[in-house]
Amino acid sequence: MFFAWLKRYMPRSLYGRAALILIVPILVIQLVVGVAFLQRHFEGVTRQMTRNVALEVNFLADEVNASDPGRHEERARALGEPLALRTEFVRTAERAPSGTSDQRLFYDISGRVVIRTLRAEVPALRTVDLASDLRSVRMVLATRHGPMELSFRRGRVSASNPHQLLVLTLLTGVLMTFVAYRFLRNQLRPIKRLARAAEGFGKGHTVPFSPSGATEVRAAGNAFLDMRARIERQIEQRTMMLSGVSHDLRTPLTRLKLGLAMMDDPEAEALIRDVDEMEALLDAFLDFARGDATEEMTPTDPAALAREVVEAACRGGQQVTLAVEDAGGEGPQPAMRPLAVSRALTNLVSNAVRYGSRARVTLTVLGKSVRFTVEDDGPGIPDDRREEAMKPFARLDASRNQNRGSGVGLGLAIAADVARNHGGALRLGQSEELGGLKAELVIARHRTSRRS
Repeated sequence: MFFAWLKRYMPRSLYGRAALILIVPILVIQLVVGVAFLQRHFEGVTRQMTRNVALEVNFLADEVNASDPGRHEERARALGEPLALRTEFVRTAERAPSGTSDQRLFYDISGRVVIRTLRAEVPALRTVDLASDLRSVRMVLATRHGPMELSFRRGRVSASNPHQLLVLTLLTGVLMTFVAYRFLRNQLRPIKRLARAAEGFGKGHTVPFSPSGATEVRAAGNAFLDMRARIERQIEQRTMMLSGVSHDLRTPLTRLKLGLAMMDDPEAEALIRDVDEMEALLDAFLDFARGDATEEMTPTDPAALAREVVEAACRGGQQVTLAVEDAGGEGPQPAMRPLAVSRALTNLVSNAVRYGSRARVTLTVLGKSVRFTVEDDGPGIPDDRREEAMKPFARLDASRNQNRGSGVGLGLAIAADVARNHGGALRLGQSEELGGLKAELVIARHRTSRRS
């Protein structure tokens, strides 16, 4: 239970956890050295120094008690000066101490040892005062000539710098922690660069990366570069193969279409429509398989891109409108693959006008993303089937209007793939104003990057 509670407050990052692993042992060592060693050591030193002074105080008290009345003050001064003990007899009742209460400051830890040792070693001791003057010890002894007040330097019973070693240890620990912190940061920096490169490649843009750091980190970096190169080669080879297949298939389709156009047969028009549909399906397959692997990220004006798509749809006789909103997205133009985004937006608009009578495109420029929203007045897609609708070759004919033809089921899949490759997502919902489907194509704003 305790560890589960503690786990919620532990750092999540590798850097934070490594720093915690480094700092906690140092703090524990400091506490152990400060409490278990330093305090006990200086308590022993204070006790030994106090015992030496107690011997001198007992000697002085015995000599004063043995002196004749009238000469006890002179005798006390004569013996106290060589011993560095200042003596004075309390003559008036106002100055006479009452009780046996000792005085010391609450943070004076060594003073507690001084008082305890003096109490044990000096039988005639009545009071000890360590609070009136921090640099001296004042004590009152009971003699046969009356109370005698003694005072001497505090440094004779306790070290003047008892925590010097502790302070030195702390300063050294702080210095070593700083050095280890700098070294740890240098060791973790290659891991962070590797994580950024992997995250960027997963979002569709290549971040320049060179393996560095420890041997294991270099090995992981080289493995990542090899993996990235293999994936890029496979995508390039797939694209070239599909381009060749497309070219080879277009030639016989073109001959077939030309031959059907020259035929004087009423059924030829239906066959020509079938050939056109085959060409459209072929283009859709090629767009989905090619993706945006061959296109570079370039700064693009999203408003101009959306305007071109809407104008193209309007030229085709479709009822599509455009609205541009700026929600604090000032700054340089976002880096994206314009052809891929245009293709995805065109697919969303085509789906909207295919299953509805009108569509509206809304562009919202945010600080960290660009959002293209396409809404229509069609039947929409049920909540429980929206994830299925974004899968390749999925056609929800039962819930969509088929009066304007059926697609191949790749429009939403292509748009979702383009969004993921730009670090964004495709979200489907219901339009509140038009009542049909609302598709939000979210594109993350990236800096322009180049392929390495």
